[in-house]
Amino acid sequence: MQGFTDIIIRIFSVTAIRYFVIAGVPFLIFYVFFKGRFERSRIQKKRAADVKDFLREILHSMQTTAVFTIIALVLLFTPLRDHTLIYSKVTDYPTWWIPVSLVISLIIHDTYFYWMHRLLHHPVLFKYTHLVHHKSVTPSPWASYSFHFFEAWTEGFVLVVLAFTLPMHPITIGLFTVVGFIINVYGHLGFEIAPKRLRNSMWFNIINTSTYHNLHHSKFRGNYSLYFRHWDKLMKTENPDYEKEYDKIQARRFGADEAIHQQPLNAAETIREYSG
Repeated sequence: MQGFTDIIIRIFSVTAIRYFVIAGVPFLIFYVFFKGRFERSRIQKKRAADVKDFLREILHSMQTTAVFTIIALVLLFTPLRDHTLIYSKVTDYPTWWIPVSLVISLIIHDTYFYWMHRLLHHPVLFKYTHLVHHKSVTPSPWASYSFHFFEAWTEGFVLVVLAFTLPMHPITIGLFTVVGFIINVYGHLGFEIAPKRLRNSMWFNIINTSTYHNLHHSKFRGNYSLYFRHWDKLMKTENPDYEKEYDKIQARRFGADEAIHQQPLNAAETIREYSG
């Protein structure tokens, strides 16, 4: 029992430290130390998150961290591991399989997330689960793990799916959680930091941006995917104003005069309207 307790404390600590570092550093840069410098990159100009929002997001994120800890414990440190495709020796597969399996895991996660996310937007489920996350109408990096207790389990269950469908070394699992969280923090950053050249590259039609996910938070509908745009395009759930809004923000960032002027946004009214 003492051994399990030590493992739980270790996993929770590592996950919490990862959260506070990966979410905390950009928060300090964009919201504290260099707030004025990045103002032209702010996505929503009419409303900013406040301290109460940040505290709520952090508290719910610690709850999510506890749930993720239990899932990791069960998969990696119980007899269940023997029934998964998780392998211990790096030599069991070619070395190149680690980066390849990482890419595949992100693709699987994006598919899982899209459909899980759309399900949580069903009016019945939304009120009792996903509404917690959408209280962050203007998200900050702290919102990246801010989930209802039930949603935290559905978010973390992707590791179970991966463990039983894709051979993965613990190194890959670690990279998956770090890379996925970095992208998640970018999506909730509240500022657009994509380089100017992205717009005219093929990658713009493939990957999401911070503006992409921010529109989901401000409009409550559309843009359900996590990493890539293909599911939203295929299912016709992509916000039709996405590219226009992205171009306006980038025009403001890179010196054009036509700054974006969004309508004032009242978070409580937006939530009530969506959740009925």
